[in-house]
Amino acid sequence: MDTIELIEPNESYSEDLWAFRAEVMNKDRYNKEMFAGCKTLQLASNPQEFIDIIRLRTSEETCRKAGTGIPSNTYLAVRKEDNRIVGIIDLRHHINHPILSTWGGHTDFTVRPSERRKGYATRMLAMNIEKAKERKIDSLLITCSIDNEASEKIIIRNGGVYEKEVEVDDDLLKRYWITL
Repeated sequence: MDTIELIEPNESYSEDLWAFRAEVMNKDRYNKEMFAGCKTLQLASNPQEFIDIIRLRTSEETCRKAGTGIPSNTYLAVRKEDNRIVGIIDLRHHINHPILSTWGGHTDFTVRPSERRKGYATRMLAMNIEKAKERKIDSLLITCSIDNEASEKIIIRNGGVYEKEVEVDDDLLKRYWITL
């Protein structure tokens, strides 16, 4: 099994970030969950803009400059063997916000389409759980669309306990909690 690590986005990954973006936009263009965990990458005009915004989001003092009031860390899941980005996952430091506490949750993730069904998302979430423990977060809220069986299985494999369904913009989401 290939080894991956979670690293903070930096300029050395600019080219692969843009290739990752293009692949997701091409493959998932009709998927409402496209770019879960990295919506900023979809909206960025270039890799540096994405990296700069992600850096601003890491602290309470600077996250408002990035358009959010909730600090977070976004990580690239990089396969050590070839230094390729296989996914992106984020971790919100708290969910003290009406949207996040209802359906946004603490974490979202996207796996590169050509790297799906290889177990990366399960490992990415497990590694992100460890990052949450380091931040002294007691439990993680994670949601997925009712019809996203792959994400649901990943959440359950990582200890997710089903709480309830919520409706958001005519979409049903399942809420799961992972106690740390």
